[in-house]
Amino acid sequence: MDSQLFARALGIIGPGTLRRAELSRRLRAIQPAPGIAFDSRDGKITPTSQQQDEAHNDGAGDLRAHQAGMNCIAIDRFEGRYLISGGAEASIKIWDLEHSENTQQKYINHPTAVAKKSASSHQYGITHLCFYPFDSLAFISSSFDHKLKVYATETMTASATFDLDSVVYSHSLSPIADHLLVACATQHSAVRLVDLRSGACTHSLAGHQRSVLSVAWSPHEEYILASGSSDGTVRLWDIRRSANSLGVLDLEDSVGIVGEDGLGKNSRSRDHGKAHTDAVNGVVWTDDGKYLVTAGHDERVRVWDMSTGANALSHFGPIIKNTHLSTLLPLLAPSETLEAGKQIMFYPNEKEILMFDLFDGTLLKRLRLP
Repeated sequence: MDSQLFARALGIIGPGTLRRAELSRRLRAIQPAPGIAFDSRDGKITPTSQQQDEAHNDGAGDLRAHQAGMNCIAIDRFEGRYLISGGAEASIKIWDLEHSENTQQKYINHPTAVAKKSASSHQYGITHLCFYPFDSLAFISSSFDHKLKVYATETMTASATFDLDSVVYSHSLSPIADHLLVACATQHSAVRLVDLRSGACTHSLAGHQRSVLSVAWSPHEEYILASGSSDGTVRLWDIRRSANSLGVLDLEDSVGIVGEDGLGKNSRSRDHGKAHTDAVNGVVWTDDGKYLVTAGHDERVRVWDMSTGANALSHFGPIIKNTHLSTLLPLLAPSETLEAGKQIMFYPNEKEILMFDLFDGTLLKRLRLP
């Protein structure tokens, strides 16, 4: 770091380069913070230092964010301060992360608000949560009770409910689009689109042969959507077209469909092929939209060059585990925190988080509680 500060003082590197280098250093130095705990018991009073020590040393096993287990989490993208969590017991909780920023001290975090199981809330376990992309005062939830709900963050009350008549495994709202369409992955073989403006399920995208487990809107093309299914396929969609499907990704293809310009122009779509040899329960884009990352029950993570649809042949070894039907989304570090051409993936493995270089598959770190 000192050498970079010196280089910045001499004008050898710019402030953007220095910032990126420092953010990359911090990202690679990430460590577990065992002193910070989340307790689901009601009450906003922070325990004294002595009470915290007793809780951590004598009763740490009794501290649970959700008594029946946690299925999903999301953090607001504006302040990075609020976390929402969804439990297997159908409750949704909001946590204020600001008080636990000092990772060197022990701290027990209590929920600031809770939406418990009720007639107006979800009846079964929460499957997926996401904040509204333009305003953290609202978030969207889905559940095993077949419902998609829109909640007001301040009051924790549902302002809209959509019954999709099948289990909703995950959903996605575009971070850039004005159309406000929520793509839903359900037990049904078609991707369902819910319009938040009209309050209706506008139409379905048919093409998969079995349940859809994961969906993700492109971060750069507002009408482009990717979906993964239990039939092993990953499909690309353009919702403006009458024949919505743009084709599928094929794990055997490391060249891609190059077209007239080498980037797929005027090329024919691929209608056959599988991205994984088993169910695909994770689909996520890099923030520049150039690559798609998919995770499957074949215990493989694959990276795809989305300019041609080619398999980038990244290999992460036999350490990857993925056997649950629930959606499993790898977390990709923001590109502004890394050197140009680099990308880091955090993978939620069994009892640990694996940190990989996305393109060469190198295992950088294993994050697990001591």
